[in-house]
Amino acid sequence: MNKSMLVLFLLVAGTLLGTRCTRRGADVQADQFPAVRAAFGTHIDLSQLANYAAQPRPAYITKDNTGANIISDAKATLGRVLFYDKSLSIDNSISCGSCHRQTFAFSDTALQSAGVAGGRTGRHSMRLINARFAQERRFFWDERAQSLEAQTTMPIQDHAEMGFSGQNGRPGLPALLTKLQGLPYYNELFRFVYGDIQVTESRMQECLSQFIRSIQSFDSKYDAGRAQAPNDGAPFANFTQQENQGKGLFLAPPQFDATGSRTGGGLGCGGCHRAPEFDIDPNSRNNGHISSPGSTIPDLNNTRSPSLRDLLRPDGIVNGPMMHNGIARSLRQAVEHYNNITLSPLNTNLDPRLRPNGFGQRLQLTPQETDAVVAFLRTLSGTQVYSDARWSDPFR
Repeated sequence: MNKSMLVLFLLVAGTLLGTRCTRRGADVQADQFPAVRAAFGTHIDLSQLANYAAQPRPAYITKDNTGANIISDAKATLGRVLFYDKSLSIDNSISCGSCHRQTFAFSDTALQSAGVAGGRTGRHSMRLINARFAQERRFFWDERAQSLEAQTTMPIQDHAEMGFSGQNGRPGLPALLTKLQGLPYYNELFRFVYGDIQVTESRMQECLSQFIRSIQSFDSKYDAGRAQAPNDGAPFANFTQQENQGKGLFLAPPQFDATGSRTGGGLGCGGCHRAPEFDIDPNSRNNGHISSPGSTIPDLNNTRSPSLRDLLRPDGIVNGPMMHNGIARSLRQAVEHYNNITLSPLNTNLDPRLRPNGFGQRLQLTPQETDAVVAFLRTLSGTQVYSDARWSDPFR
């Protein structure tokens, strides 16, 4: 074969291979995967994968912490199975979805979520909505996970949560990998995604984080208004006067006197919870709450926050208690916490934006201002995320 013929052959082979890779779902027959069919019925169809990779998002959403782990439909599908599979716990009783429930914006109404053998989470389970659309790349309330990928298998190895800790007579993660490799539907799924049946921690992390990053919510009243406005600060045509007032108060920085009392401006919420993603500023420190459930030791390093989107269910009820210790049970309580910040000598990590001129801030909120900010926060919740089958439990 001469050189020109070899080049032509390689080009044709590459084109055919690329076509097969991009059309893989079209070449797959559902009956090729009997174990997947038996376990999930019609909830998962490998011949017609759900759209995780090409979901539309608004042009004004620009933050993205995906990095090199680009979402694919196949890996996110495997991630969905892993997320909801109770086999990932030591006694087959708990899954990731047990603590992060779709019904509650992938959070929990319990103050501390139930783990294995009577165990409990150390902090309130964080909502997972729009975890992808943030500048912050670290996870957990105290940011101890350097990435979402690292975070996904840490609860599995937590002694109280899912139990594969390698402590007190319990097996560690290698035992879980062997366990999963013994399940026929994982043999089929891993072969479909990776070409072989090997279950590894890195593969689990890759797929779980892709599924979590796929969970997005952009169908709120806020989004409808923002799509028609030139920027976040402009009045939204679909907002009431109260909602626009609340938006202004949320976004505008406050003005303080020499003793930390607000004399004008807004509340400065947007300095930490930044529109339009409403993600947390990675440089934020704690917000003054330094207690954790069941502990008397000051907990100073809770500086992470989920997006403020979908704080409420479609019926207007909050998706469980808010903040790492669940201390706020309503939007009003959450807002009023920031009205008067009390400095504590124990808290060496309070965000400097909450101690203007060295004093705990006093926003001197009026009832009308509180009502307006609460009304605005209500506009950040959508409806689709609670019922979209892509993010539902495939075992049901």
